[in-house]
Amino acid sequence: MGAALPVVRALRGFLPERAILHEEEDTRPYECDGLTAYRQLPMVVALPETEEQVRRILETCSSMKIPVVPRGAGTGLSGGALPPGDGVLLSMAKFMRVLRIDPLARLAVVQPGVRNAVVSELAAPFGLYYAPDPSSQIACTIGGNVAENSGGVHCLKYGLTLHNVLGVRGLTIDGEPLQLGGEAPDAPGYDLLALAVGSEVMLFVVTEVTLKLLPKPQCARVIMASFDDVEKAGAAVADVIAAGIVPAGLEMMDRPATRAVEQFVQAGYDLEAAAILLCESDGTPEEVEDEIARMKTVLQRGGATRMTVSRDEDERLRFWSGRKSAFPAVGRISPDYYCMDGTIPRKGLGEVLRFIAAMEKKYGLRCPNVFHAGDGNLHPLILFDANNADELHRTELFAAEVLEKCVEVGGTITGEHGVGVEKINQMCVQFRPAELELFHAVKRAFDPHGLLNPGKAVPTLARCAEYGRMRVHGGQLPHPELPRF
Repeated sequence: MGAALPVVRALRGFLPERAILHEEEDTRPYECDGLTAYRQLPMVVALPETEEQVRRILETCSSMKIPVVPRGAGTGLSGGALPPGDGVLLSMAKFMRVLRIDPLARLAVVQPGVRNAVVSELAAPFGLYYAPDPSSQIACTIGGNVAENSGGVHCLKYGLTLHNVLGVRGLTIDGEPLQLGGEAPDAPGYDLLALAVGSEVMLFVVTEVTLKLLPKPQCARVIMASFDDVEKAGAAVADVIAAGIVPAGLEMMDRPATRAVEQFVQAGYDLEAAAILLCESDGTPEEVEDEIARMKTVLQRGGATRMTVSRDEDERLRFWSGRKSAFPAVGRISPDYYCMDGTIPRKGLGEVLRFIAAMEKKYGLRCPNVFHAGDGNLHPLILFDANNADELHRTELFAAEVLEKCVEVGGTITGEHGVGVEKINQMCVQFRPAELELFHAVKRAFDPHGLLNPGKAVPTLARCAEYGRMRVHGGQLPHPELPRF
């Protein structure tokens, strides 16, 4: 409490008592996000209700050189909202207003604390919806989606958050207002919107977001295709795209995942299949009928042993409910799970799945696989017991090897969960020192003293050198030009 007193006194100058938490029993719920393996008790939690209060919090912390970590719903899976033990956790949970829905311009203007699913619910009477649909969409917030550039099961056709955000408004660590993008097709000045989306709140705090809304498709149907071999299913994914078909969604689950899910939601999955694909088509009834027929031909040629096409909207939603419930379903069969997030070229699916199977044997841990197969975004779920320190350590090594394998086959260490603290060492594998220094230069341009979400996403060169000293892959150290400490 002693270290917190000066900060608490400063914040009390403009925040009500209820908006400042500093006792352990009040701050404990904020000690982690969805990556529960890493925890840190925040020194102070601030809960502003207005943009002016956010501005004054940032100005105060900047003048006192106090770190600030913004937080949304806390559903993130990379430790991006892990609080600073010596700073302020800035909760944006009270920014829950939908400011405007414009059905003619097909856009919605919302505050960052608005839940993802709420946008589509409120746009539905106008025949519109918001396309990005992460599995956590009933809980995750738009601000968090912007921070991590979230995707979802329909991102293959409709894009990630980046492709569905028209503009953001926010404040720098010094309280300076920023407006990036807007409602017009183009905005004056440099196009920094893409820089902001996915920046993991390292550059500025978002206070308002303008979202693109889409017309709800007239019709949608899903094929559930079974395969007796995981690699055949992976190859079939590439075959669908190679045939010139871009499904609304193209997801894959292996047998351990489908069995866990079926016990949880009774989605009607084929439990004997080594893997299943969920392939959705949407559009006009004629377009859907044609695309479903084309996909069935490709899947049958690729070795599908069974195919079921949803007969109505209820069955379609039931098929998707299983995929969207994969994470909680797996949570029922293991004390803890580590949800990874790497992205690879579709042609490498078979190779990486073989590698994951080998890692299961190497580390003695189970790993069901669910992923956005259409865009190569993997979500292996390593099952472990956090109360067992050795299991947690083996899980971290397992995850590191899989992420570095993603880089090796031409992919990247994240697709939609961000880097946070989880993958910061793997950034050293993916990027060279000159590239990392460029990232730091961008950070300094917005946040000269490194106070906003410090220690996340972009590692220091010293950290990379130390990680390189510990990591030997194929007899070769990464970045041999860096001195080892």
